[in-house]
Amino acid sequence: MSDSVDRAIEDLKVHPALPRHVAIIMDGNGRWAEKRRLPRLAGHRAGTESVRAAIRTGVKLGLSALSLYTFSLENWRRPRLEVHGLMRFLREVLHSEYLELKENNIRLQAVGRLEMLPRETREALDGTIAKLAGNTGMVLNLCLSYSGRAEIVDAARRIAGAVREGSLPASDLDEEMFRRYLYDPELPDPDLLIRTSGEMRISNFFLWQLAYTEIVVIDTLWPDFREEHFIGAIREYLGRERRFGGLKEGSDDDV
Repeated sequence: MSDSVDRAIEDLKVHPALPRHVAIIMDGNGRWAEKRRLPRLAGHRAGTESVRAAIRTGVKLGLSALSLYTFSLENWRRPRLEVHGLMRFLREVLHSEYLELKENNIRLQAVGRLEMLPRETREALDGTIAKLAGNTGMVLNLCLSYSGRAEIVDAARRIAGAVREGSLPASDLDEEMFRRYLYDPELPDPDLLIRTSGEMRISNFFLWQLAYTEIVVIDTLWPDFREEHFIGAIREYLGRERRFGGLKEGSDDDV
């Protein structure tokens, strides 16, 4: 990181309204590669440095959690060779980045329909999670084989089973109880969602959790994302007023 980036982070990290949990939709790898007439997998590989930049910035800011939309449930529909390459690439990254994650006291976790991952990929993921389980710093949450709708459906299935077994009275079901059946009920809702590539949609990501999340969309394609882009998104977030459906004191606004 440059001195100016480090100074900006030092200024931001003491802000009382700094987000605890930032989520990122890492979009634009394919377009980045196409612009350079490269295979799509080259874009995914180039995005590794952007992942490093995001993680390092999150650690320096003192975030509690950083969630990365790594591979969606819909991504299984992509060409077989691309999916195979992505799974192989994920295993390589877990191996190559392990020491830095350990040195930065990062705890790794993953959410999604993980049972769909290839055996070798799942073993690499579970092994890295286990080796970092004792860390106490920022949680790096990888959303893999993930879909917001699927998470809600899976939660509803578990709730239906609990009601059927008699361990959960239907009358006890409210929003807080529903939350307990999500993939990770302990993970706080994101304060800030960053989406790269300029696309104005949330792509079936964290549909339950994003109810009052601030969203910042930047035009930069993911492989070009660096610390200064993260800092810019944080600054934009800090310039907003979060009301969670309420009103600012003295305001006549209806919403």
